[in-house]
Amino acid sequence: MAANCGKTGIGFTEMVKPDGEYEVMSFEQILVLAIVQGLTEFLPVSSSGHLILIPAFTGWADQGIVTDVMVHVGSLVAVIVYFWKDVLWLGGGIVDLVKGRVTLASKLATYIGFATIPALAFGALLKFSGISEAIRGPEVVAWGAIIFGILLYVADRFGPRERVMEEMSFKAAMIIGCAQAVALIPGTSRSGITITAARFLGFRRDEAARFSFLLGIPAITAAGAFTALEAWQLGTPISGDAWLAAFLTFFAALAAIAILMAVVKRTSFAVFVIYRLILGLVLLAMIYGFGPEWLPVLD
Repeated sequence: MAANCGKTGIGFTEMVKPDGEYEVMSFEQILVLAIVQGLTEFLPVSSSGHLILIPAFTGWADQGIVTDVMVHVGSLVAVIVYFWKDVLWLGGGIVDLVKGRVTLASKLATYIGFATIPALAFGALLKFSGISEAIRGPEVVAWGAIIFGILLYVADRFGPRERVMEEMSFKAAMIIGCAQAVALIPGTSRSGITITAARFLGFRRDEAARFSFLLGIPAITAAGAFTALEAWQLGTPISGDAWLAAFLTFFAALAAIAILMAVVKRTSFAVFVIYRLILGLVLLAMIYGFGPEWLPVLD
């Protein structure tokens, strides 16, 4: 169905042509999608909230499953490139683990591996139980952006701030991993909730973000692989649009990581908290129709 940007409301999950085919994406659409996905994937501001706003204001069709895969690829490559030293170090830790050597790198690599399990298990539960579709409404996203934004503020404002990633314990890693599983609830923000958990556990802002991004590598890989499997089962080819989206997402994600790491070394997460509150309130205004005339209404 076509998107409707007027006050009569728009659909939230399906924005495709009547024949079921996804519309061809324009360069403008690819550019906006890549920038929004790349930036919001790693900034603690909720990517799902922004992905609601794009079709609401533009009426664009859904980008399709293959493009979803490729923007995940772009995001994944960006975090690997930015943290290449840590990635190589942890890779060496995996080698140490295989050889039976216990090192700091091997312990952290093990912690990250185990900390990824809760998100995989919770994701499978949501997917195969049908709950994931039931909680994809814009109202969930709006309240998630607000509630978890407030939690981020509390953790950042009142949490201790001395620990570095190298002091990570298995218990702390699993707590952060369980927090990452909560990020499957739309509006939460994967980076936001994992940084929140790390701050509550006493990690410095930059170290909380560092561990969050490294923990995201297997999580993003798993999400991309699962979506890729769905695309393969549908027999959907990778288009030039999808490759371009991946390329542009890479640069947007790289910029987002650099921005966040620079910000947290100098100040608090307050700017992101304020942004989340505004985002949540805008979405609620769109849901309940109490915004200005130019603001679309979400069904």
